[in-house]
Amino acid sequence: MKIRHLQLFTATLASAWMSTALAVDPWIVIGHKAPDTDSITAAIAVAQLKTRIGQAAIATAQGEPNAETHYVLETCGLKAPEVIRSVAGRQVFLVDHSDYPLAPDDMKKAELVGFVDHHKLGGLTSEKPVEVWAQPVGSSATVIARMYAAANQPVPKDIACGMLAAILSDTVVFKSPTTTPEDRATATKLAEIAGIQDMQALGIKMFEVKSDIKGTPVAKLLRQDLKDFDMNGKKVAVAQLEMMDLSALSLRKPELLQAMNEMKLSGYHSVLLMLTDIMKEGTELLVLSDDPARIQTAIKATLRDNAVWLPGVMSRKKQIIPDLEVAFKQ
Repeated sequence: MKIRHLQLFTATLASAWMSTALAVDPWIVIGHKAPDTDSITAAIAVAQLKTRIGQAAIATAQGEPNAETHYVLETCGLKAPEVIRSVAGRQVFLVDHSDYPLAPDDMKKAELVGFVDHHKLGGLTSEKPVEVWAQPVGSSATVIARMYAAANQPVPKDIACGMLAAILSDTVVFKSPTTTPEDRATATKLAEIAGIQDMQALGIKMFEVKSDIKGTPVAKLLRQDLKDFDMNGKKVAVAQLEMMDLSALSLRKPELLQAMNEMKLSGYHSVLLMLTDIMKEGTELLVLSDDPARIQTAIKATLRDNAVWLPGVMSRKKQIIPDLEVAFKQ
C-alpha cells in the first residue's frame, strides 16, 4: 500500500512539474541568419524533443526557407517555423550555430539556455550554465539524433525525414570532407524511420531544386547561404552556392561581383563567394577584399580577375574558414 501511495505521489509531482514547465514562456529554438535546411529542420526537431520531455519550446527561424528547404518541408510533411526578428527577454536555444554574428541581432538581451552545433565555437557567453551539444560532424541533425537517443525518445517519421535531408544537404550527399562515419550511420537509421529507400535520389533532387536559379536576383543569390564572421576585428562574409552545374552561373558572374561590391561597400573588409560544383567536386571562389594578398595566403592560390578554381574544395567550414581565421591573425 505504501508503494502504491508513493507511486501516486511521484506521478502527481511529475504531472505538476510538467504542467508548470509547459505553462511558462516557451524556449525560442532558432537557427542562424540566412537559414538553410539544417538550420530549419534542427529548430523543428529540437523544439519537438524539448516539448515532449516537458520543456515547452517553439521552432522559429530568422528568415524564410530557401527553395531547397521548401522542397524538404513539403516532402517530409513539416510546417515551416515562424519567422521572428527579436529574442530580447526570452530564453533561447540556438541550433546550427554558436556565434553572435549569426544569432539574432538582440541575442545579448536574451538568456542563452543551450545550443547544438557542428561548427567552430563562435564566442557566445552566458551568465548561467547552459546545455551544450557540439560535435565535429557533417550536420547538426547528426548531433540531434544523439539528443533523441539520450532522452530515450524515438524520432518521429516526419522529423526523421527532415533530419535526413539536412545531413544530405550539409554533407553534399556524403561528398563533403566534413562527412563522418556517424553522419552516414545516422542517415541510414533516419532513412529507415522515414521510409526512404533511396537516399541518393532524395539528395540529388534537393540539389536540382537548389540549382534552379532562373529569375532569382543576384542579390538574393548572394545572401541565400551567407555567413558573417569577425576575423581579428575585420568583418568578413563568406557565401556559398552549391550547384549541379556551374554553367548556369557563368553569364551572371559580372552581376555577382557587382552585388559583392555593393555588399563590401556596406562595411565589409572582404566578401567571398564559393561557387561549388557538386558533380566536379570543386569550387570557383570569387573574392573582393581590402587585402587580396591575405586571402591568397589563406587559400594557397593566386587570384586572377578576382577568381580562382579550387579543386576538391567543397566545405566552407572545414576548407575555407579555418585558414582565413589563421591568415587574419597574422
